Amino acid sequence: MNAKKSGLGRGLSALLETPESDLLDKDVESGRYMAGAVASISLKHIEANPYQPRQDFEAESLQELAESITRQGIIQPVTVRRLDNGRYQLISGERRFRAAQMAGLQTIPAFIRIAKDHQMLEMALVENIQRANLNPIEVAISYQRLMDECSLTQEQLSEHVGQKRATIANYVRLLKLPAELQIALRDGQITMGHARALINVELKELQLSILQQVIENDLSVRDVEEMARDSQVQGAEKPRPRKKINFIPDHFSAARQQLAEAFQAKVELKRNHKGKGTIIIPFASDDDFERLLGILKRER
Repeated sequence: MNAKKSGLGRGLSALLETPESDLLDKDVESGRYMAGAVASISLKHIEANPYQPRQDFEAESLQELAESITRQGIIQPVTVRRLDNGRYQLISGERRFRAAQMAGLQTIPAFIRIAKDHQMLEMALVENIQRANLNPIEVAISYQRLMDECSLTQEQLSEHVGQKRATIANYVRLLKLPAELQIALRDGQITMGHARALINVELKELQLSILQQVIENDLSVRDVEEMARDSQVQGAEKPRPRKKINFIPDHFSAARQQLAEAFQAKVELKRNHKGKGTIIIPFASDDDFERLLGILKRER
């Protein structure tokens, strides 16, 4: 089926659209089409964006968009870059691209711009974050990829996407959750509020247990926050008793040795920082006890 409707209006379409066969490399390289002109490009000459952060496209939603395109044409052109082999690669607009294929279109209106790989990644990710209904995990992955592959800090990223740095940090923290929780969040079984509360639960087994309760009992975010707080209290270490320090001056050590020699037994001294203490002389039997008493009597 040919695309009889471009969604741009016949007069405007005639002014802006340029057949793919009329495109010149110098026009593309000059950025002419990025300034407002729209090229009509064959769908078979366009390949998907390998940097596309969105992995799941709802079939019903795509079908609705395809039906809308059949009736009204494509309102918003996709954005592509021209490759060396004369083909094109999507920068943004993959939903429109897929829906156009489903609608049976042969061509699609597109802005053409020059973009290096890292620029293309950045544009695709930012465009998707700002315009598409990504799930929280897809947003988190997009943020992380922007920071890792485009060498952006959280502060720089916040400027790119118009979000607070704390918001970005909260999304990125989701990637520390176990895979089971990430899948539940991706599939809408739990909300981002549930996930943020579960991050504070240290034990994975407990996280999964709470996740199961959320799914089975439809627990609220507040319920999960309370369970997370309880787990922190229960899991906290009991304060260890302070180790008693034995303050033994050097001359006490010498005296202990003298006592050990006199009693022919191991003598233990204990003394605190105030000077109070004990002398312990162990005995092995009743006879040994009488022996020690005899030594004491003789010393008198």
